[in-house]
Amino acid sequence: MAKKADIGGKRLIGLAPTPWVKWVTQQPDVVAEEILGSEFQWVSRENDVLVKVKSPTHGQFLVLNELQLRYNSNLPSRMRAYAALAQEKYALPVYPVLVNILPPPATVTIVDRFESDFLGIRAYQDYRVINLWEVEAAIVFEQSLNALLPFVPVLKQGRDVSTVQQALTLLRQDEQLVELESLLAFFASFVLDSEVVRQIMRWDMAVLQESPWYQEILKEGERIGEQRGRQEGRQEGRQEGRQEGRQEGRQEGRQEGRQEGRQEGRQEGRQEEGRSLILKQLTRRVGSLPPALTTQIQSLTLEQLETLGEALLDFNRLVDLETWLEAHL
Repeated sequence: MAKKADIGGKRLIGLAPTPWVKWVTQQPDVVAEEILGSEFQWVSRENDVLVKVKSPTHGQFLVLNELQLRYNSNLPSRMRAYAALAQEKYALPVYPVLVNILPPPATVTIVDRFESDFLGIRAYQDYRVINLWEVEAAIVFEQSLNALLPFVPVLKQGRDVSTVQQALTLLRQDEQLVELESLLAFFASFVLDSEVVRQIMRWDMAVLQESPWYQEILKEGERIGEQRGRQEGRQEGRQEGRQEGRQEGRQEGRQEGRQEGRQEGRQEGRQEEGRSLILKQLTRRVGSLPPALTTQIQSLTLEQLETLGEALLDFNRLVDLETWLEAHL
């Protein structure tokens, strides 16, 4: 049985923990001693990484790393909870760090503290925020930050093809890093032309699917679809209720509309995200697709898209795709 790929936050930081903690704390004398378990009863996520460190100046303390695909408004309270739980469990001071990989929507403001005031009781928690799109790509190579190699394309000045190729070369030189190539390709696809990505690196979908960030992208598509479904469901429910003119009719209409809308929204969200990813992967595998083939792929069901996602790993030519479509449509 093939070994399951590990391209989550703990694996990435574990590649070179001391350069990482020096960078996030801005303390040149800090040394990583151990990566600790960050499971706190009801809290356990792949991208929460707790590192025990030592410094001649500050002694032993914990660096709590939270790697997020995109910032959201729940993170301040989460950072407060994680810091408190880590300090209670290990009885050491905690330095919390939030690393955001991709920019949030323009309407979202990123904050670097948790604050609350209830009945005169105040709670406050600072944490450091690192937005990767503001980080110069050059420091990854200068400071040997191997954990950031897969993210080079989304760093500042990192979308240059030669810079991505430099990161790719470093990944391929070390057998411990080579499986991160698919994650590098994934983030390169956000900023580079798909044909360029296909030419300079491999794209192993089986490895990429182990990434928590890939899964989060899929969930994001599902959430968008579900929101649309709720809106459509409410509209349909209200219209049906008004037509029947009865309270019972309105309630049933809303309930059925919401349920059907959620289901259809989830399905549409998965299909929309699946189609987008499949089309990108196919372009990298076999080159540009004729409009007729693109139309056929867009008509596939979610189940057919999943089957195609597995099959395309063996495609080398456009005729392979044409043969598959003839057999499945």
